[in-house]
Amino acid sequence: MLHHIGVISDTHIPPFPALPESIWQHFADVELIIHAGDLSVLSVISELETIAPVVAIRGNVEHDEVILQLPIKREIMIGDCRIGIVHILGVASTHARMARFEFPQARVVIFGHSHTPYNQEHAGQLLFNPGSATNRRQQPTCSIGKLHIDETTGTVSGEIITL
Repeated sequence: MLHHIGVISDTHIPPFPALPESIWQHFADVELIIHAGDLSVLSVISELETIAPVVAIRGNVEHDEVILQLPIKREIMIGDCRIGIVHILGVASTHARMARFEFPQARVVIFGHSHTPYNQEHAGQLLFNPGSATNRRQQPTCSIGKLHIDETTGTVSGEIITL
């Protein structure tokens, strides 16, 4: 079975007024959306749930309602694929070590915070940051991502989608 999972992070609503409209097109075929933190408000989850079910964690810039409702990190299973989700994974030079420490059994670790897309395999663990959907900072564009999990072949790949 093939799974397509939408991945988004750092939406920061507010101060940004809304999710980009193109998200609905890019995530039209996903069965689940993972939000890797810095939603700011819970209504972001409700909006994304008009596309697919949402699994989210909190980031470091959240309103109280998000802090009270969402965990700092979590692990989920999609088919046979274990996925760890956390907002901050340290600095780039320690991503691989921190991911293995936080989620030793995970095949994929999704993170956010830096607003910098990242899609690299480290010793059998895919580290994936979709970038920010609303605030590109030093990046040329905003971005989101998708994970493609193929249970038949046992493969996982990440895709960065520029907006």
